[in-house]
Amino acid sequence: MSHFSQIKTQIRNLDALKAALSDTEIDWKAGPMPVRGYQGQTQVADVAIQQENGYDIGFRWNGAEYELVADLQYWQQPLTVQGFLNRVTQRYAYHTVVAETEKQGFQIAQERKVEDGSIRLVLQRWTA
Repeated sequence: MSHFSQIKTQIRNLDALKAALSDTEIDWKAGPMPVRGYQGQTQVADVAIQQENGYDIGFRWNGAEYELVADLQYWQQPLTVQGFLNRVTQRYAYHTVVAETEKQGFQIAQERKVEDGSIRLVLQRWTA
């Protein structure tokens, strides 16, 4: 019986996910590689985060999004699972917005972190 949990996300871009994890100073490894769980069980993930306790966290493509896979009984992060996903998702959204707006010719004119933890971006585009 598997102890792995799969948690749905809205993450669909692997490069933005990797950038988000790097922003949050999480040491991750690119996959495919096994994510270790209870009694030596593994699941293959596209991104793996090794924990000191020998149980890993991963993100794997399920055909629609990158879901979080982990044996939550052995979660060893400073944030709760939801707190972790909130932080990664915020940075993921940031990288997605920046990449998409750059494709449309915009540049960041101003960036400010707001007291509530959100990020305020002012974008500009020069046209002739």
